[in-house]
Amino acid sequence: MSCVSIIIPTLNEASCLERTLHQLSILNPPAGEILVIDGGSEDETVAIATKASIKVLSCQPSGRSLQMNYGAKAATGDILCFLHADTCVPDDLIAVIVATLEDKSIAGGGFISLMTGFQTTRWGVSLHNYLKTYYAPLIFRPLLFFKGLRLLFGDQVMFCRRADFWDCGGFNDVPILEEADLCLKLVRLGRICQVNRIVTSSDRRVAHWGTLKATGIYLYIGILWGLGVSPTYLKKFYEDIR
Repeated sequence: MSCVSIIIPTLNEASCLERTLHQLSILNPPAGEILVIDGGSEDETVAIATKASIKVLSCQPSGRSLQMNYGAKAATGDILCFLHADTCVPDDLIAVIVATLEDKSIAGGGFISLMTGFQTTRWGVSLHNYLKTYYAPLIFRPLLFFKGLRLLFGDQVMFCRRADFWDCGGFNDVPILEEADLCLKLVRLGRICQVNRIVTSSDRRVAHWGTLKATGIYLYIGILWGLGVSPTYLKKFYEDIR
């Protein structure tokens, strides 16, 4: 079986990292390696990862795209999987990833993301995020859509072959939507696939904004991105929430 490297960019993720790492500890089959790439956390993030016997690498300056590229350079697996610290995955994650990429026509993939909180599942927001994977490329990149483009976002646990990742130059150095940009590059090498399996992510941003505001922001950012607006400008509407 191919070796899968799981890369987790972190910055002050102590509230959720322990749970995520626990789930990764029971993967069957296990990951080839798990790397936490920390951007200078001031909480217990690094201590939690170290206690779990996870390799921690420091990346400065911080920035999710920079940290994930840094982790990809350090990774030894032939498949890379990019995981947010607040996202939980099924215990057969590795088998699903390997089986998906056995199809040589597929260059990359991700999962269906379900946003959850304490006694709450954000069904409406989650449905919109699922549909956005399809309607965003259909509207803004229709030719690429019919060649297999699907736009994946951070909570969807994106994965691809290491060779293809570097063939495309890795993640662009942008403050937001770096996964979507990578999809635009990867589709030159093959289809992008949304696997029919669920991962769950924290609803902390939706809880902070409220459902209507969150949906509006996601739509606004997606439309402006599709029209070519700078990610630096779009980042102003997407505050960091821990």
